[in-house]
Amino acid sequence: LPAGAAWGPAPVLETIAGSMMTIAGVVFSMTLVALTLASSQFGPRLLRNFMRDTSNQLVLGTFVAAFLYALLVLRTIRRDEEDLFVPQLSVTIALMLALLAIGVLIYFIHHVSVSIQADEIVARVGEELNECIDRMYPAQPQAVHDRSDGAADGNPASFCRTEEARAVPAPRDGYLQYLDESLLLERAVGCDLVIRQLRRAGEYVARDRPLLLVFPADRATDEAIEQLTGAMIVGNQRTPAQDVEFGMSQLTEIAVRALSPGINDPFTAMRCVDRLGTAFHRLVQRPMPSPLRFGSDHRLRIIFKPLGFTEMLGNALNQIRQHAVSSLAVSKRLLEVLGEIAEVTRHAEDRAAIRLHAQLIADGALRHFSDACDRESLQARYESVLRHTGGAKVRSS
Repeated sequence: LPAGAAWGPAPVLETIAGSMMTIAGVVFSMTLVALTLASSQFGPRLLRNFMRDTSNQLVLGTFVAAFLYALLVLRTIRRDEEDLFVPQLSVTIALMLALLAIGVLIYFIHHVSVSIQADEIVARVGEELNECIDRMYPAQPQAVHDRSDGAADGNPASFCRTEEARAVPAPRDGYLQYLDESLLLERAVGCDLVIRQLRRAGEYVARDRPLLLVFPADRATDEAIEQLTGAMIVGNQRTPAQDVEFGMSQLTEIAVRALSPGINDPFTAMRCVDRLGTAFHRLVQRPMPSPLRFGSDHRLRIIFKPLGFTEMLGNALNQIRQHAVSSLAVSKRLLEVLGEIAEVTRHAEDRAAIRLHAQLIADGALRHFSDACDRESLQARYESVLRHTGGAKVRSS
């Protein structure tokens, strides 16, 4: 076809390039609307989940790729005297990319409409939390070197004297995101040191505040301190890499926002409670890893700051319990979930923590509701928790 024909390759490629950029702008606008909605209704910390969504990245990449490809092919069309060079195969591929982009657009509209639903958001956060639990609390912990018999340095209490240690300061203000355990262990063995962790992953630390204590101070050289600092990552945000409480705090935030008077959505709060129950049901059956790590020389090298079931349960449920006092449905669901967790709990201290939270939930709700039927249903669920935790029967008044 002549270069100026209405349906020549050049006008077709120009149409493809222009339309791809137009649709990319529409997709970008839809993404911003979804981000705005998620931020206002579910909390700004959930934006990270949307930004990491590979489907959104793939859709935007498809339109930009089709636009760039059409431009590059358009540049190769040229006329030499009487001959017109048209890369027919490249033009055909550009048309196929345009058809693919239409299908991707249809998929994106469906994906956005699903991804902003409350149940879907809660489910994704819950799955990420379960993956973190599997990573940090494996069902079969990796074998560690045991302390040799009679080793005096196997007692953690002998390394608690701060005046005999040298601190490893935080390189910047922020949250501890990651700590390389293998690298710390390697440096501790190589320099004959013992390291005590002061901040867990997810905790905030100010610049130059100590993250680790190294014993003894005379063997903690500047080079060793620099190497230990390189084994840690401090950033502006919490991440789920080693921070189990991060996923729990996200579910707690969604539930608290849902229970606020401005939103008043107890159903979303109950979905969050269900996901937290699944996480604790999984967690309570896992062996808690020891905070002590021994090197290949069978000597104590690292003392981690432990995070137990009781602390995690309190951090996850306290705020929901406080905001759910006036919601009968959420209070009952909290008691039901605690009862389900108590059924598989193996340790007495974990059952005591569950019993305490059940008592707090029941007491708060019973003070708020005066209807006999409501109080009876709450007491029935509370007594179910007590049966599984070995507590005394609740008063009927």
